[in-house]
This record gives sequence, C-alpha cells and structure tokens, in this order.
Amino acid sequence: MHIVIAGNIGSGKTTLTQLLARHYGWRARMESVTHNPYLEDYYKDMRRWALNLEVFFLKERFRDLLTINRSKRTIVQDRSIYEGVYIFAANNHDLGNMSDRDFETYMGLFNSMMMVAREPDLMVYLRASVPHLVGNIQKRGRAYEQDMQLSYLKQLNDRYNRFMTEQYHGRAITIDVDNLDFVNRREDFEYIIGRIDEQLSPHPTLL
Repeated sequence: MHIVIAGNIGSGKTTLTQLLARHYGWRARMESVTHNPYLEDYYKDMRRWALNLEVFFLKERFRDLLTINRSKRTIVQDRSIYEGVYIFAANNHDLGNMSDRDFETYMGLFNSMMMVAREPDLMVYLRASVPHLVGNIQKRGRAYEQDMQLSYLKQLNDRYNRFMTEQYHGRAITIDVDNLDFVNRREDFEYIIGRIDEQLSPHPTLL
C-alpha cells in the first residue's frame, strides 16, 4: 500500500510522515535529497535551465514511484510526483521560466510515465495558511528558506488547493493543520490517525 503526505513548504508533511511510519510500522520514503546537477545553473539562468531541472526531478520521482509500487510493504511517502508536476513545474511554466513548448513536452513525458505507474492508495493533504507556513519555516531555520517570499508561498498554496479540488482524482483527504500541533499534542495526532483509519478501514489487512 502507498500513502502520500502532501503539502506546501512548511506544512509539516516530513514530520507527519515520520510519525505515521513509527505509529503504523510503515516504511517512510522521504523526498529525494539527490543533488540536482542543474540546480546551480538554474538559479543563474532560470529560463535556460528550468526544463532540465524539472526533467531531472521528474526522473528521480518516477524512479521512487516505481520502487514504491514494487514494494511488498506499506510505504508512507513525503511528497509525490504529482506535486512536483502540478505544483512546482507548473509554477515554473507560469512564471515564464518554461516555454509553452517545453512544458507541453514535459507534460507529455509525465503522462507517458503515468501509463506504467499507479496512483497512491491514499493522499493526505496538509492544508495550511501562509502565516502558519512561515512560522514553521522560521522555526526550523533552514538558511536557504529564510528569504522565501510570501507571494511565492501563496502561489503554491493556490496551486495545491486547485490540484486537490480539480486535478487529482485519487482517494484523498484534506486536513487543516493551522490549529493542530500533532507533534506535541497527542489528541491532535490521534485526530489525524482517526481520519486516516476511516479511509483505510475497508482494507484492515493493509493497516
């Protein structure tokens, strides 16, 4: 079985992935930290290197997806290939960093990949407001995230909400996390577990 934890930067998806893996005895699959060889070039000239950057990320996430699909264990994954495509690559396109022609080629590659892959059994979307995201980003103190613009986080939030309501058609639940502290309050974590159990209860052998 394949469970995905989806959400914007700072929504808490990595932390929740680890907590759920411990609670259920699932195997956690964290977002790939493989160095993208185009990253440095991309930040120097985004329009020149955006397609290369996004194709590399797509290749890595597709390989992760195939590995997950072959696994006999239940996998809980931090971010999915769908977010890389419909949120981040699409945002690069709309910002003008990828031409229409390049984006069409990229989406054609993604659609071909999806012919041999299957959707997650459940996607758990952690929905958060921009102030909540900013608070978490500041709290964890990653230097490269501290100058992230509010407008960028809002763009990504809008894309996530559109993705979940209009573009993704698999089994999914949305959890509003602004008023939850699932790390320090047991009742908040149990609320999330309850929501997940409701979705998986027809398949008790998968828990």
